[in-house]
Amino acid sequence: MENFEDAFKALIGSEGGYSFNPADPGGETMWGVTAHVARSQGYNGAMKDLPLDTARHIAKQKYWNPLHLDELDPRVAFQIFDANYNGGLVVLWMQKASGAIEDGKFGPDTLEAVKNTDPMKFVMRFAAYRLRYLRNLHAWSSFSRGWTERMASNLLLGAA
Repeated sequence: MENFEDAFKALIGSEGGYSFNPADPGGETMWGVTAHVARSQGYNGAMKDLPLDTARHIAKQKYWNPLHLDELDPRVAFQIFDANYNGGLVVLWMQKASGAIEDGKFGPDTLEAVKNTDPMKFVMRFAAYRLRYLRNLHAWSSFSRGWTERMASNLLLGAA
C-alpha cells in the first residue's frame, strides 16, 4: 500500500456496495458513504446509484486530506483512514497510540507525534483502541462478525 488510491481500494473491499440495514446507525449507504454525508457533499441522486468515483472523491476530501495522511507511513495512514471513514474517535486514538496530548483535537503536534512513533507499534495500539471502542457500541451484537473481520484484514495489511 503506497498511497490514497491503494488505501481506497482496500477500504472499498471492506465497505462493499449498497446497504440499508435498519440495525446500522449509519442508515442507507453506498460504498460506505452514508446518505447524510453524500448530501452534505452535494450528491442528490439515489444512494444505490452513487458512483464509485464520487465515493472516492468524498473519501479523499473528507477522510484522508484533513488528517494529512499523505505525510504518514502508508500502513499507519491506512489504519487511520479506514477508521475515519468507518467512524469513531480517530484523533483521540491517534493521540493515544502516539503518546501525544489527548485532547481530541487534530493539529501539528498530533501529526508530529504520529510521524515519530514506530509504525508497527502505532498500528497495534491504534487497532486496540479502535476494537475497544467498537466492542462498547450498542451495534456490536449486530455487526461484531463483520467488524472483527475488517480489523483482522486491517492488521494483516498493517503487517505487510
